[in-house]
Amino acid sequence: MVEPLSCGHALVRLLEQYGVDTVFGIPGTHTLELYRGLAHSRIRHVQPRHEQGAGFMADGYARVSGRPGVCFLIAGPGLLNAATAIAQAYSDSVPMLVISSATAPSPTGIPEGHIHELPDQAATMSSITKWSDMAGSSAELPGLLARGFAALSHGRRRPVHIALPLDVMNGEAMRFPAPEAPAITDEAPDLALVERSAAILRQAERPVIILGGGGSDCGPQVTSLAERLGAVMLTTISAKGALPEDHPLHAGALLTRPGGWRAVQEADVVLALGTELAASDTWAEPLKFNGQLIRVDIDAVSLRNSPPPALAIQADLTRFLSILLQAVPEDPGAPLRSSATDAAAALRAEARTASSPPQEWHLRALEAIREAIPEDAIVTADMAQVAYTANVAFRCLRPRSYLYPVGLSTMGYALPAAIGAKLAAPSRAAVALTGDGGLLFTIAELGTAVELGLPIVVLLWNNDGLGQIRDRMTSRNIPPIGVNPRNPDFLAVARAFGCRSARPASAAGLKREIRAALRRNVPTVIEVHDNGAWLA
Repeated sequence: MVEPLSCGHALVRLLEQYGVDTVFGIPGTHTLELYRGLAHSRIRHVQPRHEQGAGFMADGYARVSGRPGVCFLIAGPGLLNAATAIAQAYSDSVPMLVISSATAPSPTGIPEGHIHELPDQAATMSSITKWSDMAGSSAELPGLLARGFAALSHGRRRPVHIALPLDVMNGEAMRFPAPEAPAITDEAPDLALVERSAAILRQAERPVIILGGGGSDCGPQVTSLAERLGAVMLTTISAKGALPEDHPLHAGALLTRPGGWRAVQEADVVLALGTELAASDTWAEPLKFNGQLIRVDIDAVSLRNSPPPALAIQADLTRFLSILLQAVPEDPGAPLRSSATDAAAALRAEARTASSPPQEWHLRALEAIREAIPEDAIVTADMAQVAYTANVAFRCLRPRSYLYPVGLSTMGYALPAAIGAKLAAPSRAAVALTGDGGLLFTIAELGTAVELGLPIVVLLWNNDGLGQIRDRMTSRNIPPIGVNPRNPDFLAVARAFGCRSARPASAAGLKREIRAALRRNVPTVIEVHDNGAWLA
């Protein structure tokens, strides 16, 4: 007699058929049936030390692979522990499938005080997901998953959440048919609008192209377009690596710096591709456009954001650029516009000019990292002063190679995101660039990295506290309260988890330690103190 499947067990089988190969989560009493399914599945389970780590790992996995990161979470505290990471993925348009347990709805609608109970779990998650829903029965599960994977593979890619009440999770499942491939309708651009944009661009004398995270895989098309137009290319931080760093028209990820703001303001036409042009992209007042702004995005809401464009086109970027390139003819004999290449070169030089001693130290360290790691290495960055410099000055040589929590700007991101990224691309090196404050948020995930045997490099930039906030307090004559915590001996903590550790005394030593770390089968924590002495 064949033992009937529970709904939780059947859900794992469905995920396998959708191509899921990795899930991140910590088992709890309410998710045991999911783990019964995992025990008989090819899906790899990764156990973090905290659910926030699970969310950040899923985020890193998704950003590198382009596939949804998947989390299994218990109701209540597990889901809320991961909420910061889910909200980060929402703000940065990262696809994530969150499967959680849920307490059974009360017949009266009044919470009954069950363990892990949230008053309205689906509603709690609705503001930080593309949509959130709860299965009322096992029969609803295939439809919910089909809807979820369709949402994760078209339109703006953001997390979705599906909750299974305990009676559904543990109850007998129907024999589900194999899932059908989601019906995807590529957002084709309005051809008349494409022609209008082509006409405007052909007449432009000082065009600028801004590429956002929504176009991370469109680098070759954007580069070809820029060459035909003689346009300076800028990226947001989310799109670092999408365009070749050594291209004479590429100025870099400069929208957070005065040079980038100035380039946009002086352009007569700006073509913004796959970006919200949000305040988190510019770290300043909204960009000023004296010329015409053309915006192209898959998300209609983003197109309505300020500033209002002269032309707004809702479309899949790949399809839009393919059609636009046909309308902007190539002239093999025409050299790149010298004014544009000169402007891009000046902006690149400005990005690598230090404005303070700490930034000089940052630049030296970042150059040492770049020289020590392969071209396709992945760098995950935390909210740390050295990362603020890296956002602009670190040279990225491949798409999906620089991961940074732009929108929500969460601390503690770098280490767990590097774990997820490394699992998504095992052959690529992974470096987590973090500060002492951020590392302490998720330092327990060193244990996860050791358990998995991942040779991740954790570069710890230690300024003995919350340096950025401390500096701002000082500049405003505010007493530095709460920014000078007592730090542990980080290298001793790293060794206690089973990591290797190092504290190099020079830039040359930093390069040697990174290269050695990449040859190991355990993580290495490399500590650099925020002063110039080590650069001697």
